[in-house]
Amino acid sequence: MEQFGNILNFLMYLGVTVPLMGLGILLFNLTTPYNEFALIREGGDLSDPGKAAAAKATAYDLGGKMIGQVLVLASAVYHSVGLVDLIIWGLIGIAFQIIVFYLFELLTPFKVLAEIPKGNVSVGIFSFCLSLASGLLLASLISY
Repeated sequence: MEQFGNILNFLMYLGVTVPLMGLGILLFNLTTPYNEFALIREGGDLSDPGKAAAAKATAYDLGGKMIGQVLVLASAVYHSVGLVDLIIWGLIGIAFQIIVFYLFELLTPFKVLAEIPKGNVSVGIFSFCLSLASGLLLASLISY
């Protein structure tokens, strides 16, 4: 019977974290002037190297944001005292990732929002690393 409680707890936390991940991806997509999924989908056209590069840069950028968000959610699951606490930290993590991206946009000598859809893979990789680092930092800051 104790196992049933563990399974129920697992399902409740899963039922909160998966939608939070989806919300994060949706908000990341809505806060950029380009559609990440369209750029990634169009990257399959290998006859156009520009589209392939844009898809790669976008995949790095969005992938980094997702991993950064998951790091925050994993830490929130571990440290949360309940589902409401998990939701609050999940929303903070999403906001934090968006803020870091726009600080990155503001502080760099180039415009990230222009470089990624142009296929600047190095900017996409750097954005990936920044999202990973910021997610890890916020994840480590979550405690009781």
